[in-house]
Amino acid sequence: MTSGTLGGTRILVVEDEPFIAFDLKMAIEDAGAIAIGPAATIAEALELIAAELPHGAILDVNLPDGTIAPVLAALVGRASIAVHTGVGLPPEIRAQHPDIRVFTKPTDPTILLNYVTASLKP
Repeated sequence: MTSGTLGGTRILVVEDEPFIAFDLKMAIEDAGAIAIGPAATIAEALELIAAELPHGAILDVNLPDGTIAPVLAALVGRASIAVHTGVGLPPEIRAQHPDIRVFTKPTDPTILLNYVTASLKP
């Protein structure tokens, strides 16, 4: 991906590990997109989504206040989503969202961003 090719594209980062969140944010900004967040909790993520719907999102699964299920419910069908996790999706979330793409940590931020941007909703 060429630097600066995603001008104006808003990508939400939901990640409670500061170093991973920083790497994701930097990759998004280096590509010319707008990084929303990072949100370290479900509550923060839902507030950011309510303020302005992102075009895409990179989501961790387990956060201090629960699993990513409420965020997925708010975004599925409305934004391009990549789940980035070390534990995979819990069975109940996988059953509700069988088509969600899951990437195992550590995955290079550029790979995650490329997937999200290639799958952007019109």
